[in-house]
Amino acid sequence: MAGRARRVLAALGVLAATAGLAVAIGAPLGLFSGSRPADLGLVGGKLRGGDGRPNWVSSQVPPADAHRVEPLPAGGDPGLAWQALEAAVRAEPGARVITAAPGYLHAEFASKVMGFVDDEEFALDREAGLIHVRAGARLGIRDFGVNRDRIERLRFRLSAPGTAPAAPAR
Repeated sequence: MAGRARRVLAALGVLAATAGLAVAIGAPLGLFSGSRPADLGLVGGKLRGGDGRPNWVSSQVPPADAHRVEPLPAGGDPGLAWQALEAAVRAEPGARVITAAPGYLHAEFASKVMGFVDDEEFALDREAGLIHVRAGARLGIRDFGVNRDRIERLRFRLSAPGTAPAAPAR
């Protein structure tokens, strides 16, 4: 029995070492980043939906949908809210802004250890005074709430005093 236990422990050690090597080599090489989705952007004023996996959230799905997250408020001055959002996104750890256009923002967020990449999109709806969001993991089935948490962290940062750009002098 002791011989079998030693073999099992040795196999577990090899497995752990292999996993550690995969993380050490794979993350810097971008092996866990996935490919940028080809269908990002606005189509008919809407951000893309998602699939049946629980690794994405959107403000443009029905309220009863488990993927639902509330849009971000754009307040009285949507232009200033948009500037504040872009600054908040750029300040997030692992963020890389890919597209910054009037009324549309796409950023990638890479996780620190494994280098998994999530895509987050934002669309300004000036008339409604809202910023719609869609955030999703490229790889895997679950994101363990990372995208929802990031959106809520951005919401908190935008609502905190002093986070919005100063109003222009008159």
